Amino acid sequence: MASGKNIQTYFSGEWKSENTPIMKAADHGTWLGTSVFDGARYFDGVAPDLLAHCNRVNQSAKAMMITPTVAADDMVKIIWEGLKRCDKSAPIYIRPMYWAVDGGELAIVPLENSTAFSVCLEEIPMAPADSSTTLTTTRFRRPVLADNVVNAKAGCLYPNNARMLTEARSKGFGNALVSDFAGNVAETATANIFMVKNGEIFTPISNGTFLAGITRARHIKNFRDNGYKVIEKVLSYADFHDADEVFASGNMMKVTPVSAFDETNFQIGPVTKKAREMYWDWALSEKP
Repeated sequence: MASGKNIQTYFSGEWKSENTPIMKAADHGTWLGTSVFDGARYFDGVAPDLLAHCNRVNQSAKAMMITPTVAADDMVKIIWEGLKRCDKSAPIYIRPMYWAVDGGELAIVPLENSTAFSVCLEEIPMAPADSSTTLTTTRFRRPVLADNVVNAKAGCLYPNNARMLTEARSKGFGNALVSDFAGNVAETATANIFMVKNGEIFTPISNGTFLAGITRARHIKNFRDNGYKVIEKVLSYADFHDADEVFASGNMMKVTPVSAFDETNFQIGPVTKKAREMYWDWALSEKP
């Protein structure tokens, strides 16, 4: 079952207007989980940071020992061809994907240059500006590079995120604020995280346990370009309880205000609203 509607799929050099079957039963990615993807967005005639997302899926493939086969610039062209098939007024989730087809010795290691590629476009709404979520803690943590492929946007990482999210939902919250191996805040189950205290903006410093996202980097640049102080540092759960504002940052929804972390409540404050305003101003400035 797809997450969105009006799906367009690019596979084997052509676009089709359907949720096309693309993986075979014996593909390495099917039974051994060697798949990577990236997510970008189209809305209001723009696809912000699309090239960066295409570059990252190629980097993820290499981290997963999959040979990337499509140059990022060519991937951008393929995606824009597909977007022409979509409703121009509809928000689209853009997902380029690779997976290994054949395995080498003992089948475990993916065979070099044996790669499949696809792009899936799905119509998925953007969140309203006034929507928010709530956070709680979870017993599940982000892995480290010694344990898993945390330097890739890999499909095999997401069952752990699903456990986090399911636990949070069972406690009556919208998402989980997740720790790293040391018990410090890393991100949420689905996105990077920011907090605001006395007008200054803080976000967990990247320590190799989570992907410091493309949208996260864009927010940091927007804030700094507009005179805000952004500090990347080790942050605890106590820091978030003491915050004035908290918001999540991810490609899917760009800015998600947080209204509560366990028993601590937050308003959708001026810095959170400014993050959204600056992002849309920047994104629409890229419109041809």
